[in-house]
Amino acid sequence: MFITFEGIDGSGKSTIAKLVDEKLKEMGFNTILTREPGGVKIAEDIRAILLDKNNTNLDDHTEALLFAASRRQHLIEKILPALKENKIVLCDRYIDSSLAYQGGGKHLGVDEVYKVNLFATDNLLPDLTLLFDMDPEEGLKRINKNKDREVNRLDLETSTFYNTTRQTFLDLAKKYPERIKVIDASKTIDEVLEDAIKIIKEKLNESK
Repeated sequence: MFITFEGIDGSGKSTIAKLVDEKLKEMGFNTILTREPGGVKIAEDIRAILLDKNNTNLDDHTEALLFAASRRQHLIEKILPALKENKIVLCDRYIDSSLAYQGGGKHLGVDEVYKVNLFATDNLLPDLTLLFDMDPEEGLKRINKNKDREVNRLDLETSTFYNTTRQTFLDLAKKYPERIKVIDASKTIDEVLEDAIKIIKEKLNESK
């Protein structure tokens, strides 16, 4: 099974992804946790370009194409082999991030970015996507409190950008309700983790 974790920056999705991985392993499932952009060397090299705060002149179309290229390499090297080994793949960000950030936030068009990413991934979509939703301002406050977190290029975007990105995520959830499940990320970590595990268990039971 292929499960992705989505949401705006500061929503806590990366933290929950790690906790879900630990929880599923305790339950006896064979899981692998990975992230985008990145996950494998070439994709991580592309990530460095994308998040370098000095690359402020990076064209929006170039950005979208680099995310798709990174995703392709990650898919071929890591995700597909793991799925063939019947592992549960937990991925921190995937296609929906490109649709929300570049398609919505950068106004490139959700449909246009979707086409590029379907080409890059051979139409592979997740079996389940957990969307951790919260107010962008609260997410940015969380980021600012975390002194260990590096400031990357996307952190320099405006509040309007993040509000549009969040709304695009929610629009995607309405469009694909069977795949994308919205979780209130403003709750405590324990509550959010409980909600995530409950949804994943339901999906696993469906697939039996």
